[in-house]
Amino acid sequence: MDGAVSKSPPNLKPIEPGRGGPARALADLLPQVGGAAFRKFGFVQSSVVSRWGEIVGPRFAAVSVPESIRFPRGRKEEGTLHLLVRGAHAPMMQHIVPEIIERVNRFFGYPAIAKVAMRAGELPAKPARAPAPSLKPVPSELGDSLRAIADPELRAVLSALAAGVATSQGAPVIEKEAS
Repeated sequence: MDGAVSKSPPNLKPIEPGRGGPARALADLLPQVGGAAFRKFGFVQSSVVSRWGEIVGPRFAAVSVPESIRFPRGRKEEGTLHLLVRGAHAPMMQHIVPEIIERVNRFFGYPAIAKVAMRAGELPAKPARAPAPSLKPVPSELGDSLRAIADPELRAVLSALAAGVATSQGAPVIEKEAS
């Protein structure tokens, strides 16, 4: 050694780059947060819970709630759908199990469910939903093409879009940024 004392750099924390980029809308983050919770409890798609009324119909959705879907180890088909059913309605629901299996599998698009397990209990209170926005009727010049759409949410969105297009004044104007 030539007599120089080696100095080690002081223990400084490295500067972290920005952690998330620009601000994002909360609505963009919620599916990610909810998706993790639903996967933890066995739901591969949270829409099974949110669209349960569309899957089984309002009569059966009023007396049942899906709790989880359990698949055999390493597979994502032939699972068991676990339902919470209000008290005395379980025998009635038992009669329509084949129809529930068929409807849920149609919703998934593949044979995801092979069995349904029911548990009697009190259903959680449903939060009050805001009334759906009233939509003006679709102008007659757009035709009856929207009536053939089976999904009510999609039909409502397309109707609102068609009504907006019908009331607009000419083509949209896109402003160029000044450079």
